[in-house]
Amino acid sequence: MQNLQTNAATQAASANNQSAARGAFGPAVLSAAVSVTGAQQNELLRALDRADLERLFAHLELVVLPAGKKLFDCGDKIDYSYFPTNAIVSLMYVMEDGASTEIAVVGREGVVGLALFEAERATCSAVVQIAGYGYRLHTSFLREVFYEGGALAQLLMRYNSALFAQLAQNVVGGRHCTIEQKLCRWLLDRLDRSLSPDIKVTQDSMANMLGVRRESITATACKLQDEGLIEYSRGKVTVLDREGLELSAGTCYRAAKAGYEQMQAQMHN
Repeated sequence: MQNLQTNAATQAASANNQSAARGAFGPAVLSAAVSVTGAQQNELLRALDRADLERLFAHLELVVLPAGKKLFDCGDKIDYSYFPTNAIVSLMYVMEDGASTEIAVVGREGVVGLALFEAERATCSAVVQIAGYGYRLHTSFLREVFYEGGALAQLLMRYNSALFAQLAQNVVGGRHCTIEQKLCRWLLDRLDRSLSPDIKVTQDSMANMLGVRRESITATACKLQDEGLIEYSRGKVTVLDREGLELSAGTCYRAAKAGYEQMQAQMHN
């Protein structure tokens, strides 16, 4: 996996040297040619055979996904579907008073902005939480390929099922899990999608995405640090004991993870 991350950085650096084209509203589009190695850093794209993947090449764009970038808002028409490589995207639900809660997270295992109907509008906001890169496709082209059936359509349906399991678990966890369980699950969700044990995040961000008070995050993070599960410094959490963190998260984490493990098993059969 480290080689994949290095390939992404090399490809992005090369593209930047060719002067990236930056859209007025969207992420920076890099001018590097799409390669099999680069696209396969996303697990859904990697599961396609070479012929199916190469068919997408004329439509795939490599894009920079900076932290804090909003890919779309609730109610927006979704123009692009994003396949992250080393970036992590939060799906957020924002209330009228500005309060927000994360309802799901997407990394290299999935796709953001899957709109299978032409008139479909976003039901949540998508915000890049951890910066990186990804590939994007016009949703109109992705719909065209989906309705042809075949391997990509099957992968997208399997992924939607796994994402629904994550959404359902987050709803249940939000009502029945303790703040400690929710924070452990939140950290594990990022760890699963990262190539590093370090997670760049502030306590304010964690509180905002979990829908709890900052003071609760501070107290819980200190407890986890005292137990030797994490190390917290300003703006960064380092996971020291993953197994212990999973035990503390309990079913709040395991149920959603099972959905992705089932999807990955089906992808490799």
